Formats: sequence, C-alpha cells, structure tokens
Amino acid sequence: MIENSESGRPMLKISSDEPDARNRGSYSAVESLRLLNFTRSGAPKEHRLSRQTVTRWIRGYEHGEEGYSEPLWTPDYANDDDQIELSFRDLIELRFVKAFRDLGIGLPTIRDCYCRAVEEVQDERPFSTQRFRTDGKTIFLDITEKDHDGRMIDLKRRQQVFRSIIEPSLRDLEFDASTVSRWYPLGIKHRLVVIDPKRSFGRPIVQGGVPTEVLAAAVAVEGSVDAVARLYEVAKSEIRSALEFEQRLAA
Repeated sequence: MIENSESGRPMLKISSDEPDARNRGSYSAVESLRLLNFTRSGAPKEHRLSRQTVTRWIRGYEHGEEGYSEPLWTPDYANDDDQIELSFRDLIELRFVKAFRDLGIGLPTIRDCYCRAVEEVQDERPFSTQRFRTDGKTIFLDITEKDHDGRMIDLKRRQQVFRSIIEPSLRDLEFDASTVSRWYPLGIKHRLVVIDPKRSFGRPIVQGGVPTEVLAAAVAVEGSVDAVARLYEVAKSEIRSALEFEQRLAA
C-alpha cells in the first residue's frame, strides 16, 4: 500500500499476500485517527488518541532496557516503517480499546480482557463480534474485577463503565451473522451516515453512496444544501447529516 501524501488516503495496490481491501475497508493513519477520535458526546480533548499510541497498540513497543509489550493483535494489513493502515474490524477493535483507556483502565488489564475475550469468543478480534455484544458485559466484569496490580475495582463502577461507554458503542454497530458489518457514527437510529467496509473502501458515506466529505466540500463551494441536492441527486436530509458528521469529525 502507498499513502497519498496530499489526502492521507492510501493509494490501493493490493498484493496477493494481503487481504482484499474492497471488502475489509482501508484507513490511513489520518483517517483512522479522525474516526477513532469521533464522538457524539463531546469527549475531553485529553482523551484524543495520537498516532504514537495507536502504533504502540498494533505494533507493540519496548520499555525499559529489556522489556517488550506485544501488539494487542495482528492487524489485517502489514504496518511497516512509518505507515499505518487499518481494516474496518481493526478500527472497531481500537474504538473499544480507546473506550477502556478513556476510563483509566490500564493497558495490562485491557490486554487480559482482550485475551479472555479471544478465548471466550473464539475470534482474534473479539470486540467486533456478535458474541461480544451479547456476552461482553460478563467478560468485562470478570476480567476487570482487579486491575493489573491486583487492586479490587468496585463492581458498581465497573457496571457504570460498561453501561455508559461500552454499551453505547455496541449500539452504534450493525452485525451480519457473527461479525460487525456497519457502523452508524450518528447512531443506529440515525442511519443516514454509514461506514461500511464493502462500500467505498469503508469511507463514511450517506445512504445514497456519496462520501460525506464530498458533500461537505460541495456545500462549501456551492453555498447551499439545495444546490448540492440538485447536483448530486441526494436528499437534503442526507446532506445535512453529512455536514453534521463532518463538523463533529473535525472538532
């Protein structure tokens, strides 16, 4: 994969030993961070992920003189040198890791939770499975009873964490069979904007198929939603949703 330096999007060059990005989605470092930091609730700025943090999670990192932490999992695409490229499922897994970290849960505890979830769900990307949506609370509460230093974590707090952060994230997702298939960033009841790895390489689009960034840019040029609706033959409601999404994405 080669990254386009102007847009931050990868210029797709699929080799025989890499998974097909047409069905898995493809996100550059810039796109990944924008989507991972997207929130409908206005999360504090200090909770924004950096490229360095994502790199440590998916590549592992050295600490101390001889210490080394393994990657949480192996991403779908090769991430060599300075390039980061993620699939849709990688992106969803990282959303949940970020949610845990935002609530002060240490990475060793998250790693324990991840390994337990892999065993329970029988999938290398457990957080993006239908099984985790149904059984995730039990897995989460069992694993986070103690942090990595052995200190007890209050059950009420752990339940509140899951209810306030993890459950809403699961409600944004739609599943086909056993794994996540679509993400509705404005909410499952507000389906005008969708992220679907099988459409437009996973770029955020409106239901009619036009990328949200294209519609937002067109409104800036044309000066009105009405003009863009005529130009692209897209419903005004979809354009307004695209504008809302892009504004929050840039916040």
